[in-house]
Amino acid sequence: MALRLFRPTEVLYTSRQRKAEIRKCVQTNPSVNMLKPKTIANQTSFVSKIGNSSIRTSRIESSAKTFAATTASETLSITEVFEGLTKKKQCAFVPFLVAGDPDLGTTELALKMLDSIGADVIELGVPYSDPLADGPVIHASATRALAGGATLVKVLEMVKRVAPTLKAPLVLFTYINPIMRRGYEKFMGELQEAGVKGLLVPDIPLEETYTLSALAKERGVDLVLLTTPTTTSDRMKSIAEKTEGFLYLVSVTGVTGMRTTVATKVEGLVEELKNYTDKPICVGFGVSKGEHAQSLEGWGADGAIAGSALVRALGEAATPEEGLAAVEALARELRDALPPRV
Repeated sequence: MALRLFRPTEVLYTSRQRKAEIRKCVQTNPSVNMLKPKTIANQTSFVSKIGNSSIRTSRIESSAKTFAATTASETLSITEVFEGLTKKKQCAFVPFLVAGDPDLGTTELALKMLDSIGADVIELGVPYSDPLADGPVIHASATRALAGGATLVKVLEMVKRVAPTLKAPLVLFTYINPIMRRGYEKFMGELQEAGVKGLLVPDIPLEETYTLSALAKERGVDLVLLTTPTTTSDRMKSIAEKTEGFLYLVSVTGVTGMRTTVATKVEGLVEELKNYTDKPICVGFGVSKGEHAQSLEGWGADGAIAGSALVRALGEAATPEEGLAAVEALARELRDALPPRV
């Protein structure tokens, strides 16, 4: 039986439009590499490969141990995180990475690093072959991850190892087809077992979320819903009512990607949503600089979600170590742009 792929009105471009945009981007930007051949089987081979370069292996092993030593007695829930941030009058920093690019061992190190420098919530994308909500950078990253052997099962196995060591709750980003293939109940049980605290499914419409939402609540997982600039006010109210953890506000009509500025329309959308809900509102799509995060905070957003810039920094670097260093530098810039206000 063929699996149904939901395409709600909130999301974004059609598959044909998205693929056309990707082709245009690749033609005008050769740095977008769809199949960069640097997949590494595991963390050990990652250390060995770097050790064979001009960079000393001991330095990499030291970094890995430092990140691995960052443990939390108990990961906070998404709600607990935002309650704490509200007391400090601080906007959340929410980084996004694609699992498996360049490999799952490096992803694991990157998650620990992001947690150690103060990420409040971490969003992790499961690579998927037809990511309709994602632009060229994340699509290329997912393509590399899939070519390297990343699967939903392998991603969950990695998450199960790393989640207990993180203070920040993990939100898994995936599409509806892989969930349907595994079965709602089995999938939600796997998320709970892996220590995932939130789930974001961009291609499931509001009307189809009720079963998944009920199962998520039973398992202690927040089902995070999205709203966009083209969502009607009535529908926006319904989405705001049903979302858990936080509400994801897409800043633009289109797919993910780095932009020079954040759409000024966001300010009015955040203000409107504040009339409908007291749940946290996090804004994503186009956040790639500290100044973008500061703009969102000034407009009343409760969180800034940064994806494509971090994904490119990690996945398109010459080596995994260089990628980790680039991610750290950018993540610190974004984190430092959002200090506590009390």
